[in-house]
Amino acid sequence: MLEAIPTETGHFRTPDDYPITVLLVDDQAMVGEMIRRALANQPNLVFHYCSEAGDAMAYAERIHPTVILQDLLLPDVDGLTLVRQYRDNPVTRDVPIIVLSSKEEPVVKSEAFKQGATDYLVKLPDPIELVARIRHHSKAYLHQIQRNQAYRALYESQEQLVLMNIELQRLNNIDGLTGLSNRRYLDEFLTTEWKRALREQTALSVLMIDVDDFKRYNDTYGHLAGDEILKEVATTITQGIKRPADLAARFGGEEFIVVLPNTEPAGAQCVAEDIRHRLENLRIPHSAATAIPYVTISVGTASMIPRKSDSSADLVAMADAALYKAKKAGRNRVNATLADSLS
Repeated sequence: MLEAIPTETGHFRTPDDYPITVLLVDDQAMVGEMIRRALANQPNLVFHYCSEAGDAMAYAERIHPTVILQDLLLPDVDGLTLVRQYRDNPVTRDVPIIVLSSKEEPVVKSEAFKQGATDYLVKLPDPIELVARIRHHSKAYLHQIQRNQAYRALYESQEQLVLMNIELQRLNNIDGLTGLSNRRYLDEFLTTEWKRALREQTALSVLMIDVDDFKRYNDTYGHLAGDEILKEVATTITQGIKRPADLAARFGGEEFIVVLPNTEPAGAQCVAEDIRHRLENLRIPHSAATAIPYVTISVGTASMIPRKSDSSADLVAMADAALYKAKKAGRNRVNATLADSLS
């Protein structure tokens, strides 16, 4: 396949810039010589001659002709068989084929076009007509290649643009420090899941998570170390949620939130305890902590089957209130609450 090649100025060649490459397949050397002479003084035209039908396909694959002149009467194979083979080969599938016949026969001509021939000439054709047809078909072929390459380049650029937009959308939804979803995406997700739970009357649960004594940690170990703790907590939360439908997000500062669609209170508490245990078991030193000398979290859980009189903000407020109770009770614990709809 011919490729678009940039010129020295950086512009891509047009079909007129490519040399016309002619492949003649004919067992008669005299015919080959006569056609060679007819094309000898033509600018931007290269002539190749193949006298053996068995070598024709390999020859075409090697030189990438822009037009093939194919004799119909060959000693070892029917010329139309070669035409079919050209059309079955990816390299020559679209190359123009001008069939050369010893006489004008409508039936033979019809069959040649049926097998994939582009044109039909009685040999030996007038040199002026031969050159005109060669240039016409070659130029059309090169234009087709250019269009295909342009379409392919356009498709690839569009595909790349789609991927870039997807990545930009992903980055717009991600908290830069922790890699969890950000507050903006959380609001969109929670609104969607709230409407789904209201419509289907299924339980929706939220975990509000806070890093215990985080200010003390920053004061003791520094803000860079504090950032690393937030990343560690985010990783632990991600490991604790099992379903693709669940969402973990950074709520703000050292607070995180997990949305658990179609989850009853017991399930929410189980997830919360698992996350809390995972972080506690990491035994990350926190000498200024008021509970145990390790980095821990407190979790408030809230669950409800939405009603039209409620809102997703009510559910988050319930989880936040439960978190406050967990803090007041000594930190490093889970406190659960549930709405009247689940009582």
